[in-house]
Amino acid sequence: MSVKQPRRKYSAEQKAAILRRHLVDKMAVSDLCDEYNIQPSVFYGWQKQLMDNMEVALNPGSRSRQPNGRETELTRRNEVLEAKLAKKDNIIAEVSEAFVTLKKTLGEP
Repeated sequence: MSVKQPRRKYSAEQKAAILRRHLVDKMAVSDLCDEYNIQPSVFYGWQKQLMDNMEVALNPGSRSRQPNGRETELTRRNEVLEAKLAKKDNIIAEVSEAFVTLKKTLGEP
């Protein structure tokens, strides 16, 4: 019985570098798969994904790029912090208004 190896995860940059070595440097798929210990079907899947999304890279005005996990997390965190700031601004405005009203009723300058 064989022991299962944990799944390796390659970043987009790593995948691009591997595909670039095949497409630009003309390195054989079998050599790349042996070097990175990946199945040829995985390599060809990456290549298909590249070909299917090539028009996005070639269209300079396109904003249809999918945000990565870090960008999504930062966007969500930014929204939360902006909501907190807006809440604090509202509270400060209410307290300031109450302070001015109180000063006017007490007759202070």
